[in-house]
Amino acid sequence: MKTHNSSITIQEEFVQKIQDDNRKEKLMQLAPLLVLVGLIVVFTCICGTAFVSPGNFINLMNQLALPLVVALGLTFVIMLGSIDLSIDGTVGMAGSVFACLVMNTQNDNDFGFAGVILAILLSTLCGMLIGLCHVYLRIPSFMASFAFMYICRGIGMISYQGHPPTITDEFFAGLSKVKTFGIPAVTWVALVMFVICYVIQEYTPFGRHIYAVGTNEAIPKAVGVSVQKVKIKVFTLAGFLFGVAGVLGAIRMGQGQVAIGAGKMFPAQAAVVVGGTALSGGKGGVRNTFVGVLIMTVLENGLTMVGVNPNIRTGIQGVIILISVILTAARGAKVISK
Repeated sequence: MKTHNSSITIQEEFVQKIQDDNRKEKLMQLAPLLVLVGLIVVFTCICGTAFVSPGNFINLMNQLALPLVVALGLTFVIMLGSIDLSIDGTVGMAGSVFACLVMNTQNDNDFGFAGVILAILLSTLCGMLIGLCHVYLRIPSFMASFAFMYICRGIGMISYQGHPPTITDEFFAGLSKVKTFGIPAVTWVALVMFVICYVIQEYTPFGRHIYAVGTNEAIPKAVGVSVQKVKIKVFTLAGFLFGVAGVLGAIRMGQGQVAIGAGKMFPAQAAVVVGGTALSGGKGGVRNTFVGVLIMTVLENGLTMVGVNPNIRTGIQGVIILISVILTAARGAKVISK
């Protein structure tokens, strides 16, 4: 009888532990959204109605476009438990090559929309090569991508040979000024990329395979999923999105140069981690990243309106990244990069 009662007690404790873990997990999932709401409330109290004005809303939407597209590509890589450090170089290369292929001030090229396709294809190819190096040469993802950051940066600089081309194509030069419902066309493209990525993640076998590989590679292997192909596809997709970001950056700047990609990597990583995607892989996703990008954009915008020194703003972002990584580790992260 005593043994029976002891068994019941153990079962009850086990059930209680599972319930507690589930509650903690739900709270962790809600945390980024609560942080976003908290930031909006705080900056509204400090800045007044100017912070929630239609003009500032449009400004926020304009600011989040490039970080969102870059962060979407990085999200899939981090969901694997890997990392991609090629962002700055790939984005800069795509923007530079695109500007050199359309009508510009430095050469006679006039590829039109084909220039967009070729620039994005080049960045996609670089992403695929990173995946191949990682999978077949067994080079850690951070090392392979770090090498390609410099390779891509070099290609970008060679493309315009020290003389950054200004875009003179009427369509692309005017696209940065086109707005629908007050929101820039560049931002609409970024939002379309988000919808596409969300559909891939939630409604395709490939999306489910990314989660599975990030959680435990042995499980998808056991049911016949090619883990190697999944990884290569993820890095290829990331390269595609980095290319899109590069083209959008060149259109917004009106010029092509590798500086378009400068400083894009860490804000993207911050947005992904702050949004709740675990560095160990298998948790989070593009919806989390969208919230993360909003958090970082609202924070940057609010601190600017308050008049905080840019160097202090950077320090605050660093603290937020550190806290987010600690919270991610608390969710069971055992391996940071695979």
